[in-house]
Amino acid sequence: MFDLSAFSSPATWISLLTLTFMEIVLGIDNIIFISIVVNKLPHDQQKRGRTIGLLLALLFRIGLLLSISWIVSLKEPLFTLNLPFLEPNFGVSGRDLILLAGGLFLLSKSTTEIHTKLQGEEDAAGEGKFHTMSRVILQIVIVDIVFSFDSILTAVGLVDNVLVMILAVILAMGVMLAFSGYIADFVNKNPTIKMLALSFLIMIGIMLVMEAFHKEIPKGYIYFAMFFSLLVETLNMRLRKKSAPVHLRDSQYD
Repeated sequence: MFDLSAFSSPATWISLLTLTFMEIVLGIDNIIFISIVVNKLPHDQQKRGRTIGLLLALLFRIGLLLSISWIVSLKEPLFTLNLPFLEPNFGVSGRDLILLAGGLFLLSKSTTEIHTKLQGEEDAAGEGKFHTMSRVILQIVIVDIVFSFDSILTAVGLVDNVLVMILAVILAMGVMLAFSGYIADFVNKNPTIKMLALSFLIMIGIMLVMEAFHKEIPKGYIYFAMFFSLLVETLNMRLRKKSAPVHLRDSQYD
């Protein structure tokens, strides 16, 4: 399973760097979710919550990498369905059920968060509406499982060496741990960015549900839409800051 001799080949190092980059890109949606959920904790516990969440994601991914044969078996149909809106003898696999459950959870959680913000309940609740660490970690674990499957299936498609996959996951998680705090602060300090992030999670939830019904959406389109929307919103923030009265600029956008 662990072929160390492969590291003498330049191709292995190229595969490691490529897979690490892919894992970082695929981990962005996980960081966004963790940043939003951890914001429900008291401020002095948020860094600990983010760290625990990302370390759990790392453990899940390494564990799944060591169980690749089981991951592959999850793609085998458990039973079939014959419904009007599905293809004949539609095979439902364990992977489909996990993607469907994860997608519905993301849709429910993101919609609830958007409703809370629009109703002003989050601000009105103040300090009394903090969640417990165990509740936040449970939500992170649910999403970690779903995102880990997505990450591992991508790794299996790119690289054959399990050790290379594990190293790529560890390196990617190290990068995400280093920058997760900055991303979380940026999201939480800018209400429009937070709303955009929640919209991204709804889009990802829809994508997971569609994948559960074997309707694949190229992830490149999803990530392009995310980065383009973020770029437009960043320009809007700069424009609003430039147009704001001088005495309000620092206090509103710091």
